[in-house]
Order: sequence, then C-alpha cells, then structure tokens
Amino acid sequence: MIVAYDMEKSWEHNRDQGPQLPDSVPPVPETAWKNFLGLPVRSRIGIAAGLLLNGNWIQAYARRGFDLLTYKTVRSQPRPCYPLPNWVFVHDTQPPDGPVYVTEIPPSDPTQISSSVCFGMPSVAPEIWRADVQATRAALNDGQRLLVSVVGTPSDDSSIDALADDFAQCAVWAAKAGADIVEANFSCPNVCSAEGTLFHDIASSKWVARRIRQAIPKTPLLIKIGTFPTGTDPALFLQTLNGVIDGVTLVNCISRPVLRHDGQPVFGPQYRSAGVLGRSIHEPSVAAVRLMRSLIDRDQLGLVVAAVGGVSTVQDFDDFFSAGAHAVLCGSSPMYLPDLAIEAKKAHPEW
Repeated sequence: MIVAYDMEKSWEHNRDQGPQLPDSVPPVPETAWKNFLGLPVRSRIGIAAGLLLNGNWIQAYARRGFDLLTYKTVRSQPRPCYPLPNWVFVHDTQPPDGPVYVTEIPPSDPTQISSSVCFGMPSVAPEIWRADVQATRAALNDGQRLLVSVVGTPSDDSSIDALADDFAQCAVWAAKAGADIVEANFSCPNVCSAEGTLFHDIASSKWVARRIRQAIPKTPLLIKIGTFPTGTDPALFLQTLNGVIDGVTLVNCISRPVLRHDGQPVFGPQYRSAGVLGRSIHEPSVAAVRLMRSLIDRDQLGLVVAAVGGVSTVQDFDDFFSAGAHAVLCGSSPMYLPDLAIEAKKAHPEW
C-alpha cells in the first residue's frame, strides 16, 4: 500500500523529504469549468489542511487532479511539532464516540482506513512559508486554487484582541503571498490553548473573524470548525458569522480517546483524546454537513460549506455533495489513495 507520509519519521522529515508517491501519474480527465467562492475551478474536489506540508506536497497532488489545495496551517512564528508518534492507524470498536485503538496493520482495503493525529499545529517561520506559498501558487495550473490555512498564536496576556491581530497578520501574509482563499482554523482537537477551541465561543469567533475580514476584505474567507459541543448553537454561530465570512470548512477531525490495547493513551496522558480521521468519522461528518447546509438554507445565509471527513471512495464524495456541500476536501485518504481525485472526475466530471 502507498503511504505518502512516513508515520515513523518526524513531521520535519516528511515536510522536507516527502511525499513518497509513485513517479507515474495516471491521465487526469479534462473537466468543464465550475465556480467556487466566485473563482473559476476545474473541480470542487480538493485536500484539506494537514497533509499538504509545503509546496512540494501541493504540487505532487495538483498533478493528480486535486484542484482545491490547502496549504497546511501556518502561524506568525515558528512552532515545533509534538514528539513522535504524531500519526497512527486505528481500529474502531466502539463507534461513534468510544475509544479507538492503535493498530500496526491497517485494513487491507485502504478505503476502510481510520487514523488519528496529534501534531499540535506546528509551523515553520513566516518568512519561510510566505516565500513557499508564493512559489507554490505560481506553479499551479489554471483552474486550481490555493487555500492557505492560518491560525493565531495566543500571546502571554491571552487577550482576544491580541489573538485576533495575530490571525489577521497571518491572513494578510497569506493573501499577499498569493492565496486564492484564506482558511482561518478555529478548531484543533490537539492543542490546549485558546486557538484550538475558538469556534466554541461565538462572540469571540465573530470578533476574530471580523478582524481578519477587515485585514483581507477582497480575499474569500473560510472558517474551519469541528462538531459543536453541547450548549453551543450551530444556527446562532452561522447567523452571527454571516456577512463576515464566506463559508465554513467542517469537520476538523472528531476527538475521541486514542488508546493502546493496554488502555494507555497513544499520544501521552495530556492527549488521551485526539483527532480521529478516515472511515470512522465519515457518517457523523456527513450528518454535520447536512445540518449546517439545512440551517444555511433555512435562514437564507450567504455561506458555503466545504466538507471534510472520511472521504476515500467516489461514493463518499457523493454523500457530501448530496448533503449540500459546495466543495469536498479529502483529509487523510490521499496519503494512501493519491489518485482518488482522478477516479472521482472520471465518474462525476460535473463535480
């Protein structure tokens, strides 16, 4: 089985040496022009923030027909990655929210793979990623769009103003470097500071999003979110952010206990629960997208939905488009199914 990201090596190694993909690339079907966020695109199929660590990764998958390519989340200052392990295959025995257990041998059918990640949103220094974003955008083909995922880094005083300014600074840098779309990450299951759960606080989300919008008034803006906790109203979130942002990306993993078979947490006691990806989260992710689209339609909001969650087959794409997604972004599956966009374009050139 192809595994483009070497799970036994560091994030830094994979960033600099990857991806590990076959040299040969199957023919990519020609498809008619579509529209996403007012931008002409060859398809509304792409890859979410996470796997595409830099320009080398983005160009490798652009050649394989993915047209909405998200540059991994970047910060205004360098941030090291958590120690290994950062990415493991898991076996799900207690869906939908019980623990998952690490496995050394994933399913023989790669479409059934689930995994878990715990990186901590590392980032290279801004002068490095800004130059790389600029070069990467210039290398893409017509009809391919570069999304850049940004996140604010809390300051010592932990003020919402400082966090908003930091988000805005990253967004400005991304836009100036050539990002077609900026995605502000308001959700990460594996950090313990304010930026990881920002979307739980509707008022703070609007404050930060408004500051980003003021900084990049002409660049399409998505907010990446997860599943809403009890007590947070998704309808109110959408109503409050409508008119400030252009849409939402969801779901950003689903947090569940990730354990070894002796019951010990894979990523250490601080991260007993971590983000789960792949087959295990597909159904709840489709349900979340369906709910968000129904709320948008009910309240006549001007928001798009970019769907993420367990897409590893053509049918999985269809599940999301049928649920009302405007675009579908793969998360982990291109790591071991690099030609998935080609398969989807062959079956559904209208996507």
